[in-house]
Amino acid sequence: MARDLRISLRSVQRWKRDWRAGGDGALRSHGPASLPRLGERQLAALEQELRKEPVWHGWSDQRWTLSRVKTVIGGRFHLTYTLQGVRKLLLRNGYSCQVPARRALERDEAAVTGWVKEAWPSVEDPRRRSAPVSSSKTRPACR
Repeated sequence: MARDLRISLRSVQRWKRDWRAGGDGALRSHGPASLPRLGERQLAALEQELRKEPVWHGWSDQRWTLSRVKTVIGGRFHLTYTLQGVRKLLLRNGYSCQVPARRALERDEAAVTGWVKEAWPSVEDPRRRSAPVSSSKTRPACR
């Protein structure tokens, strides 16, 4: 069973022991293993810091990365998070990954539309093949 579930044998043994002792109720989640490290007030303060934009915090562009948010948390609240911990914190609090808040100011929609119509069809995609490769011919080496 442990192999099928891709978990350790010890976890299966622990679940079996808990089930025998307390029935189905013993297998229900008891919530997160630890309390959140940032409280409600700190989360509100972090949100205010993130609204100030990265340039205000000293970075040269307008991108928030997990590393930058981690740095802000460390500097503001004197807490150390891993990048995965920052990602989970942001997702739990309604943030999404890789979704820009607004279009880039320098984006030229007319130029993008023209490029898509004219240049995009001629761009070679290595995942698309125009004709199947014959087994009798050797394939060219990738460079």
